[in-house]
Amino acid sequence: MKIGVVTFPGSLDDHDARRAVDLCGGEAVALWHRDADLRGVDAVVIPGGFSYGDYLRAGAISRFAPVMTEVLRGAEAGMPVLGICNGFQILCESHLLPGAMIQNDHRTFVCRDQRLRVESTSTAWTGDFEDGEEITIVLKNQDGQFVADADTLDRLEGEGRVVFRYLGANPNGSYRDIAGISNARGNVVGLMPHPEHCVEEGYGPSLDGRRFFTSVLQEMVSA
Repeated sequence: MKIGVVTFPGSLDDHDARRAVDLCGGEAVALWHRDADLRGVDAVVIPGGFSYGDYLRAGAISRFAPVMTEVLRGAEAGMPVLGICNGFQILCESHLLPGAMIQNDHRTFVCRDQRLRVESTSTAWTGDFEDGEEITIVLKNQDGQFVADADTLDRLEGEGRVVFRYLGANPNGSYRDIAGISNARGNVVGLMPHPEHCVEEGYGPSLDGRRFFTSVLQEMVSA
């Protein structure tokens, strides 16, 4: 199964994401931001970094990259899409996910091993987890505070679309400790922490990141 990983100017974790895909049994395909072609991939990862330098707002310019037109079309047709950190910001700016990402409430960059609770296993990217399971994933962000109005937050909660929640001290002020959400169909997931940094022994605090990629590979086999 082919999983595309988009590279924008300023992407930092695209190579890590491609390596994670390969290590977990998929075939990683590099996608360039200016190309209006997904090269026949079965799923897409939008990685972390500072796309286009995060000018205007984090992810705001990337929304208009030619490749994102194809990502939106694929997502609307059911293709699995995972946005990690800056990728989460891009998915919000593209309106594939609700809410917005703003600067951390403490106004500083945070980098740490972060405990999370798995709130939903019904997405394309979380089927290999257990509901309520606690995992540890690397977190690093500056604009990681997820915000939305009360009605949107209530809808996300009521529809089971909060996928991950921070445990312990909230690292960035995200409303209701939300670390990741999905769209209504469950094929699009955005999260702040970085699973691609938790796929190899000796690198990162756990191997919990592997199951994001094995989940989607299993989802595609079953489809």
